[in-house]
Amino acid sequence: MTMLVPRRPQVPDWPAYLARHAEKARDPRLARFFAAGIPGPDTPIGEAPMVALDMETTGLDARRHAIVSIGVVPFTLGRIALSERRYWVVRPRRTLDAESVTFHHITHTDIAQAPEFEDILEDLLEALAGRLVVVHYRHIERLFLDDSVKARLGEGLMFPVIDTMAVEARFHRQSWLARFKRWIGRPPASIRLYDSRTRYGLPLYQGHHALTDALATAELLQAQVANHYQPEMPIGQFWT
Repeated sequence: MTMLVPRRPQVPDWPAYLARHAEKARDPRLARFFAAGIPGPDTPIGEAPMVALDMETTGLDARRHAIVSIGVVPFTLGRIALSERRYWVVRPRRTLDAESVTFHHITHTDIAQAPEFEDILEDLLEALAGRLVVVHYRHIERLFLDDSVKARLGEGLMFPVIDTMAVEARFHRQSWLARFKRWIGRPPASIRLYDSRTRYGLPLYQGHHALTDALATAELLQAQVANHYQPEMPIGQFWT
């Protein structure tokens, strides 16, 4: 097993950020979420409570598209708490189009009686509170949540995440070996969720379902840490 030390980014003071916003938040749901805080940046990842988050949307632009489903799975490096998983289909403000239905298989019938995003916000925030959120590609989940909350409450929702796509890129896009392969004309390795899982021998799941993809993301991070890091690695070296 090759052990590589991750790049050392400037660690944001996320605990202080959340504490400030707990005092500033006008909506009590957001205030409770921020007040729950997160483990400090020096916490070993092997001791950190985490929650994998995935969502399906009508497109990739948070300004023009909307959330249609959300899945969350609490976990640690040693255990996935499937009994605590949560899944919601939500009714978007924007109309579904045929392309998005083909992609995530959530139809007009599915959303007809589904709750609005704001109706499930309190339950979602409770599922995330106090845990380090793990996603595969942070520019979807975090940006869509922030935009959705701003549109309804007039205040944002930002928090640190571990991005398993970024972790995978360190080894298969940014390492010297990956750069050498590109130099000799080899195409870059895919760091999509299911291609990344294949490299670690993880089972294949049906994609584009928010709950299944959340579970797949949790398992991927467990495999990444087991293969490349030590459980004593501080979470501040992972989050962004």
